Amino acid sequence: MNEKTKLASESFVSMTEMILPNDTNPLNNLMGGRLMHLMDIAAAISAQRHSNRIVVTASVDNISFNKPIALGNVITLNAQVTRAFSSSMEVFVEVISEDIPKGTKFKSHEAFLTFVAVDQSGQPIPVPKLVTENNQEKKLYESALQRRELRLGSAGKLDPSKAKTLKNFLSTQMKTND
Repeated sequence: MNEKTKLASESFVSMTEMILPNDTNPLNNLMGGRLMHLMDIAAAISAQRHSNRIVVTASVDNISFNKPIALGNVITLNAQVTRAFSSSMEVFVEVISEDIPKGTKFKSHEAFLTFVAVDQSGQPIPVPKLVTENNQEKKLYESALQRRELRLGSAGKLDPSKAKTLKNFLSTQMKTND
């Protein structure tokens, strides 16, 4: 690989944490803010691995707190860059919760976070292009344009009429549902 491209797998991060009393709410479940903090750290490390630069969080897509993570559970956060744009990178984070005494595991949360690589003065700088190696990486890579257009449109940074990838996706979905 040349300097201007990097494999998606090179950005992979896996972090494991045990949920301790200081991490929990009065119901003895992991606090949502603590989980978001851990997800942000894992995703930032992934973006730094891809860009070899300082990165800042630009956005976090929806995180739904559907499944509580209990005191004493162990969580593993897996993060990987899914697409690199000019100076920004989308990172997918998946959280696996494990109750070791019961021998159970489940995917509890997932989210896409966007990071921007910056220089020492905080100005955005270019990042390497991302190269995918398998079908899962390729699917995430291809769908990243739709998510990006949705994020930019929601933030008022993209005229909806110029969201071509998202429009194509929605029209395909509407035809499929007919």
